[in-house]
Amino acid sequence: MPSKFVERVRCRRLFMAIRRNRLLFDVAIDGKKQKLLVKDLQYDHLGKEIVHADLMRVDLSETVRVTVPIELKGTAAGTHEGGIVEEHVDHLEVECRVTVIPDVLSISVKDIGVGDALHAGQVELPAGVKLVSAPDLVVVTCHLVAAAKTTEEIEAEIPSAPEVIGEQAKEQAEDTKSQSE
Repeated sequence: MPSKFVERVRCRRLFMAIRRNRLLFDVAIDGKKQKLLVKDLQYDHLGKEIVHADLMRVDLSETVRVTVPIELKGTAAGTHEGGIVEEHVDHLEVECRVTVIPDVLSISVKDIGVGDALHAGQVELPAGVKLVSAPDLVVVTCHLVAAAKTTEEIEAEIPSAPEVIGEQAKEQAEDTKSQSE
């Protein structure tokens, strides 16, 4: 039986591999080699260190649902027109065989102009990978930045005196009284 130190080293190596987006592992269990897939991770209170990993035994021909991070590539055409790119989601759920799980989905944003949006259904997926997330899910948009208002413009929008609710009610009551006479 290995010592606690050896177990800690093995655990630390496993967590380091997971941080590098390695999701599929060969592990010897009772002398038999098994394929394990990272199912879920739990982090410490700061969200930096992995404190627990749920692993799932899988068959190489099995199809699984996994969450894959998104990576934006390039500069959007809309940024040259004064727009900014906004990433609405940072991952997509896909279904594929265990052996073809992508580490990351790279999305080119160079053709996105001001007012354009890229939906999950438009993301190009690797061969053998099927989208599970809603196809109409907005992934990236490019829009103009709202112009900042000057102090004078803000002051002009503010009413000069507060509206007195009681006076308005009295006026309406007098109007209805005079109409009924």
